[in-house]
Amino acid sequence: MDRAAYIASFALEALLVEAAATPKPGLVDRANCGAHADMDFFTFQISAAAIAPFLPVFVRTGIEHTTDAPALLTSLRRVGLEAERAMFARTGGVNTHKGAIFSFGVLLGAAGLALRRGKKCTAECVLDLVQEICAGICRRHFDGLDACAPETKGDAAYLACGATGARGTAEAGFPLVRRIALPLYRALMDQGLPMNDALVDVLVTLITLNDDTNILSRHHLGVLHEVQATARRAEALGGMAAPEGRAAILQMDEDFIRKWISPGGSADLLAVTYFLYALERADG
Repeated sequence: MDRAAYIASFALEALLVEAAATPKPGLVDRANCGAHADMDFFTFQISAAAIAPFLPVFVRTGIEHTTDAPALLTSLRRVGLEAERAMFARTGGVNTHKGAIFSFGVLLGAAGLALRRGKKCTAECVLDLVQEICAGICRRHFDGLDACAPETKGDAAYLACGATGARGTAEAGFPLVRRIALPLYRALMDQGLPMNDALVDVLVTLITLNDDTNILSRHHLGVLHEVQATARRAEALGGMAAPEGRAAILQMDEDFIRKWISPGGSADLLAVTYFLYALERADG
């Protein structure tokens, strides 16, 4: 199999697996639509199919890149915009995967760059290269924002409380994934926890720590802190492996839906976690 297509297949797998993990508080899953009125589980499957052809292009873009790593971002952005257009065309204008397109664009580009440099696609290598590719992205984007007229919800969240969202996460090399989520997922899988339950537990842990701009786009900072505290309580009760923890996560789902809270940024980090885990196992 073509190496770019092989690596990209793990990104598609990650998108599908993340969507299927259930229950995901406030998020679309197999049980319900979460805190969303314009999408469901099938919307995510359709969206993933729409962007699938672009995933190997991200890898090839990295493989073919011949100048410094930050210059690669411009080429990846062009591919990402095409993927966004395909997504919106297939979903009728619904934004299912815009954040994931950005995250997987830089991750797959980094994997391609690793191949060009003759390196193995370990999580550490890929994340280090993501940092190289995204160096300075926050300064370039956020400096000079018009405080009176932010263009996006992410810009508004930055102006309100300094949250840098997906750009800041990528520029820092996905630190929550590298230090917390990926080691936790490895450990849970080694313990024999069912994949679905391991994914949900990792999501809950991510929610406790992530300054999620998807939440901040709908709510103020106090709500984010309440969400994080609620997730910590579910985590302390044992998560999906314990009856009390599972009940707490199901209650989180009910509460988040009622309060219109959607931790979509944490869902993207969950998909990234699974991608790196699957890629590393295959390339190891």
